[in-house]
Amino acid sequence: MAKRAYKYRFYPSPEQAGQLNRTFGCVRLVYNRALEARTRAWAVDRQRTTYGQSSGWLTEWKRTQELAFLNEVSSVPLQQTLLHLPAGFMAFWDQRSRYPRFKSKRKSRASAEYTRSAFRWRDGQLTLAKMAAPLDIVWSRALPEGAEPSTVTVSRDAAGAGPCPSWSRTRP
Repeated sequence: MAKRAYKYRFYPSPEQAGQLNRTFGCVRLVYNRALEARTRAWAVDRQRTTYGQSSGWLTEWKRTQELAFLNEVSSVPLQQTLLHLPAGFMAFWDQRSRYPRFKSKRKSRASAEYTRSAFRWRDGQLTLAKMAAPLDIVWSRALPEGAEPSTVTVSRDAAGAGPCPSWSRTRP
């Protein structure tokens, strides 16, 4: 099985754009908090943290009054960002990259990754979790016959004109 990535532009409705902006902000916040907690755990106790521990932190953060808004967005992109953080640390420990850096609101690419459980693909229409209507995708080319996305990554393009989804799919 080979994975292929396809990139398409879409234009969200105002409600969808608001939901995506909240998701992008929550993903950035969770990533930065987890990075801070992992850095502190290493600096203070010389203890490496696992994905399971950071997932537990996310659960605790959602229960606080201050971060209760994290429950308004899909939990899948938040969990995915926690999965990406250990990969950054592994690349650092293997001396393939620099120490993971905090994500900036202005300089970082706003993106969120949805796995199969967080979106619905039906009749050529894509509906993300916690959204009522499918996205208005501009099909620049047709998907190959029998192609179904396995993950969907939504990111805002550089001009800020609108999010741009890309997805990977498993070849049948």
